[in-house]
Amino acid sequence: MSLVDWIVLCVTLLTIVIYGIWKSGANKNIDQYLMGGRTLRWYHVGLSVMATQASAITFLSAPGQAYSDGMRFVQFYLGLPLAMIVLCVTFVPIFHRLKVYTAYEFLENRFDLKTRALTAFLFLIQRGLSTGITIYAPSIILSTILNINTVYTTLFIGSLVIFYTVYGGTKAVSYTQLLQMSIIFLGMFFAGAMVVHLLPHEVGFAKAIKLAGKLGRMNVIDWKFDVNNRYNIWSGLIGGFFLQLSYFGTDQSQVGRYLTGSSVGQSRMGLIMNGLLKIPMQFLILLIGILVFAFYQFNRAPMFFNRYEVEQVKKSRYSGQYNKLEDQYTAVFEQRKNKADDLIKALDSKNNAQINNAQAALKIADKQSADIRKEAIAVMKKNNAKANEDDTNYVFLNFVTHFLPRGLIGLLVAIVFLASMGSTASALNSLASTSVVDIYKRIINPGATDKNYLLASRLATIFWGVICVLMALYASKVGNLLEFVNKLGSYIYGTILGVFVVAFYLKKVRGNAVFIAAVITELLVCTLGYFDKVAYLWLNAIGCILVIAIALVINPLFPDKQAPAVSQ
Repeated sequence: MSLVDWIVLCVTLLTIVIYGIWKSGANKNIDQYLMGGRTLRWYHVGLSVMATQASAITFLSAPGQAYSDGMRFVQFYLGLPLAMIVLCVTFVPIFHRLKVYTAYEFLENRFDLKTRALTAFLFLIQRGLSTGITIYAPSIILSTILNINTVYTTLFIGSLVIFYTVYGGTKAVSYTQLLQMSIIFLGMFFAGAMVVHLLPHEVGFAKAIKLAGKLGRMNVIDWKFDVNNRYNIWSGLIGGFFLQLSYFGTDQSQVGRYLTGSSVGQSRMGLIMNGLLKIPMQFLILLIGILVFAFYQFNRAPMFFNRYEVEQVKKSRYSGQYNKLEDQYTAVFEQRKNKADDLIKALDSKNNAQINNAQAALKIADKQSADIRKEAIAVMKKNNAKANEDDTNYVFLNFVTHFLPRGLIGLLVAIVFLASMGSTASALNSLASTSVVDIYKRIINPGATDKNYLLASRLATIFWGVICVLMALYASKVGNLLEFVNKLGSYIYGTILGVFVVAFYLKKVRGNAVFIAAVITELLVCTLGYFDKVAYLWLNAIGCILVIAIALVINPLFPDKQAPAVSQ
């Protein structure tokens, strides 16, 4: 990056941190620190909810996901609007009325302490691991720019986020997210416009999309029902609905965001805003990946996008073998470029036979490139068996740093940093609130002063920050970050959602039944996931349904005691 880019990056990051700390003010008690005094407006709530979900992983990995796998990932979000409606009708008014700090407080009122502790524990595991991944994402950027190991950049990013989250609490998180999302929307718009601008003059936006479609990348909707297919309309609507409902309804990183709303109406409007904007936003981010794919049909893409791994193999005894493959890759690219030009001309002619012939020829050249790339990855694995062979996280970053003008590079790099800081800070805040409210305040030290709980919240934030950084150091081994985070959540979200559904709608089911059902379900879901029996999105629906079914079946086995009534 140039000096101008570094200035833009540093000024943007410093502005965000200083702005958040200034706007948050002094936190005098636990309610201000964890809930922001419950005073935020709907647009704050909506943007905070979006920023918490739209981490650096979204802006770093989603274009790479589309580049390698097409647009079908957008189906993952199809269940979101329906989930937002259910949340607004059921979850939001109950949580607001009970004045809870965390979603799991409600479960003790409805069931018992052990059920509350179990769901809180499951959340802490899932969110602690996932947050480590969100810290790792921007460290990829710094390591690529500075050409140093991600260990050092991970430690730097983690320390920066921990600092302002510990100091400012949830208000610092929410206010910075408001500014972050504004900058993110602006920057991604410019990124998309620049990709189109850099395409060959005779190509343009429409032909780039058609070209990508001819190579199977515009696979937006898949109607075929297949439980082993990760992304189709059915897994998105059904599995995605359960995942989104559990994420926004039971994951404290999101519940904590809309509980900061000044009223039930403000929280509802914030969630509806998220439901309306999320799918178009995700579609456009994936579309940028499609445009980058089209761009690299006419401009030579790296044989492998992770520059650090490439440099390691080029320093090894396998360098000659790797360099030879790069020469072959370059030669095939020239052929592929010519075939791409032929397809563009065929599209202009509107001659179906000519279009089909050009499409077939381009697919052959594309497969040749893919085969050479596989050989190169095999050489990398010879040199280092632990080398990460999934480079989709580096696709968009490579394009940004090599082809965009000075200043805009710094802004887009800052966007990924901002997204990471926003989602990571929200997660650390939620981990601290759950640890203090559901564990420390309820079990370890009940009846302490507000000052004591405020200190405990800050210490819990530091503790979870360290845990998440340690997880981030492992994250290089997990493949595509966006997919891994959602897969990890699917192992746990369904179980937690099932517990809440029973709590809301099945008044005769008691604590012992739902606790045992949750434990059995979690074991079954983890087994199904580990042996890859179904596509991971379906684990959310399976987990929820199993908890409900098992709880209903075994409930008669326990003494008939009146379940605590909860006002709804």
